[in-house]
Amino acid sequence: MGLGGCILLIAAGAILTFATDWEVKGANLDVVGMILMAVGLIGVATFTSIAKRRRVVVPPSTPVVDERPDRRI
Repeated sequence: MGLGGCILLIAAGAILTFATDWEVKGANLDVVGMILMAVGLIGVATFTSIAKRRRVVVPPSTPVVDERPDRRI
């Protein structure tokens, strides 16, 4: 699940918790919304920690030298 999916879970959970007054027999939609928001937040935290590890840039061991002649007109 990517960052978009996590944000979608948070939004769906917030809508279920705060914006609806539906009643479903056998389920509390407020609790379901809170669970969706928690799962979305955990997903965002996991995604950002993995993305930080991927973005580690190692400097090149040898310097880059541009040996092309300068062609100004």
